[in-house]
Amino acid sequence: MPTTPHRYRPEEIEALRARYRAERDRRIRPEGTAQYRRAAGEFGYYAKDPYTEWTERDPVHDRVEAVVIGGGFGGLLTGARLRQAGVQSIRVIDEAGDFGGTWYWNRYPGIHCDIEATVYMPLLEEVGYVPKWRYAPGEEIRRHCVAVAKQFDLYADTMFHTRATELRWDEDAAEWHVRTDRGDDFRARYVVVGSGTLTQPKLPGIPGIETFRGHTFHTSRWDHGYDLAGKRVAVIGTGATGVQVIPSIAPEVGHLYVFQRTPSSVDVRGNRPTDPAFAATLRPGWQRERMDNFLTLVTGGHVEEDLIDDGWTSTARLQRQMLTGTVDTSIPAEEREYLDELADFRKMDEIRARVDDIVTDPATAEALKPWYRYMCKRPTFSDFYLETFNRPNVTLVDTADHGGITAMTETSLVVGENAYEVDCVIFATGFEVGISGVISGTLPVYGRGGMPLLGHWRNGPRTLHGFYSHGFPNLFHLGSLQNAAAVNFTHVLQEQATHIGALIGAAAERGAQRIEPTAEAEEAWVTTIRETAPVNFDFRAECTPGYYNGEGKPRPVNNSFGPGPVVFHELLRTWRAEGGMDEVLRS
Repeated sequence: MPTTPHRYRPEEIEALRARYRAERDRRIRPEGTAQYRRAAGEFGYYAKDPYTEWTERDPVHDRVEAVVIGGGFGGLLTGARLRQAGVQSIRVIDEAGDFGGTWYWNRYPGIHCDIEATVYMPLLEEVGYVPKWRYAPGEEIRRHCVAVAKQFDLYADTMFHTRATELRWDEDAAEWHVRTDRGDDFRARYVVVGSGTLTQPKLPGIPGIETFRGHTFHTSRWDHGYDLAGKRVAVIGTGATGVQVIPSIAPEVGHLYVFQRTPSSVDVRGNRPTDPAFAATLRPGWQRERMDNFLTLVTGGHVEEDLIDDGWTSTARLQRQMLTGTVDTSIPAEEREYLDELADFRKMDEIRARVDDIVTDPATAEALKPWYRYMCKRPTFSDFYLETFNRPNVTLVDTADHGGITAMTETSLVVGENAYEVDCVIFATGFEVGISGVISGTLPVYGRGGMPLLGHWRNGPRTLHGFYSHGFPNLFHLGSLQNAAAVNFTHVLQEQATHIGALIGAAAERGAQRIEPTAEAEEAWVTTIRETAPVNFDFRAECTPGYYNGEGKPRPVNNSFGPGPVVFHELLRTWRAEGGMDEVLRS
């Protein structure tokens, strides 16, 4: 028989809210994001490429029609759409040794995508591939990236192991000067910046980190040459990466210490091989149908049938506070938020109950329970993670009451008064999320008249549709800046690449030399973002610290398009169809 949803009494609701606040306060650190350090300078070796040998080459001084900075899915999709638009001369630049972006860098044991492969891995029909698993392992995704690059001839003029260091517009030639860290200085009609989502690793700012004499590496630069067998190993971090790494290496190490600041919510995964019978039913257009179905559902829209039917589509209501989209306007906003909070409590109670059902040690189980709203941290899914803590060679070290790991010595990690002797430390501490070189300033951009882009954006980003800015012709940005994001980010990138490809294709057909919004169009879009941006500062401020809320210090300004990605993508299609391109194409 179906269970009756728990009806929370007023005192239970207040008790849960108080518990959430108390657990948040245990973990907030005054330095916010400054508690991490970049894998650069003294710690630059953590970002080195361990997979592909670096080779010398001569600097390049030539001209291409388009340069795409970033070889992940954003760059691959853009390259594909440019090829389809008839662009012959395309150069991709990436600091990695091959295509793949985050899937090139992340090759740690157990890595899988948490979005179903049929909607996550783009261009499946174009390449003629059906994923082998419902949630694809990282190597399958990386190989798909390579297949896409080959399919669209994107290897022809690449610059791997290369970082763009400056973009400077030449108004007379209507071209960009592109400079790199390898002495290249070439010209390009168009530049698309598609780097920065999940590639630059970050490290914890632990006192004494540089004194440790054992072995260390970041999960995104996994040292496959180091034998973990029998070693005392520490994994720092229990987010989406840690949840996959920890159960994968626990059986082979001598002892595994898991250092946790905040537990993840861990729901059922249920991964399985793709059924050949299902693959046989697929007809042309099948991937687009599934992608649109998934995006509509997770952003609050209605569909006749849930084609994906997984942990994401079943919790769409709980994702409203962080991921924009359709909401039920038939009831007052305050009542809607209250009902959403109750649904959130039920889901999180279910996740906490799962911990009790699986983990045998009561103290460990209690430490693994997540006390926060569902979307305060990216949800995780695993059928092995919680079970790992029943192993006798696995110890959970909760650092919440100590502000994290207190220190590192030559041989140990220290938490409070306890020192844990280890041979190897693995940093599962994540990335500088969504920070491209343009945003960080490591890739300076100078537009018309030598204007720095960051100077133009001194009071906040200024774009049309998140893609381009007045005074910076033929420069396009991929990502979540002043547009609409989604949990399946490759779908967002695909729509963005399609838009850019259509613009550049139209410019070629009409003989336009520049693609650039007017100052008025730019200002109008900035106003649109300001007026529609989701108001979720209070929600984020109440959350446990993490990268979603700036480690407990959320920015008061939200630069997202409030109606969500489904509406935004339709807005772009309508804009293109109804003459919008006439406003940005210039001779």
